[in-house]
Amino acid sequence: MSLIWLGWTLVLAFVHLFLTSAACRRQDGVQWATGNRDGEAPHYTGLAARMRRAQANLQETLPIFIGAVLLAHIAGKDGALVAWGAGLYFFGRLIYVPAYAFGWGPIRSLIWGGSMVGLFLVLLGLI
Repeated sequence: MSLIWLGWTLVLAFVHLFLTSAACRRQDGVQWATGNRDGEAPHYTGLAARMRRAQANLQETLPIFIGAVLLAHIAGKDGALVAWGAGLYFFGRLIYVPAYAFGWGPIRSLIWGGSMVGLFLVLLGLI
């Protein structure tokens, strides 16, 4: 089951990439995106800036999640704890995107904490 959660998390990362790009294109325009990007990069604000920070936050933990889930599977420790943890991580990351995009502040931090509990459960399942 954890491999299914991993697959959905990768789909989420892919969708998040496009949502972030779309928000940035609204500020910097297609000409910047299709140009050679010489010179100073645009300074993003509002939704585009929040989406970029949320994407960077996902990129910080995603490699750990991928490695932990795959290692659990390979080691034959892909049990209920790992599956629950992977599901919690996925749903936390899924809810985190709109929470950050809409600026939900403290709630966003709680959601992030929930996803980290999920990641911890995956790692705990390896022990």
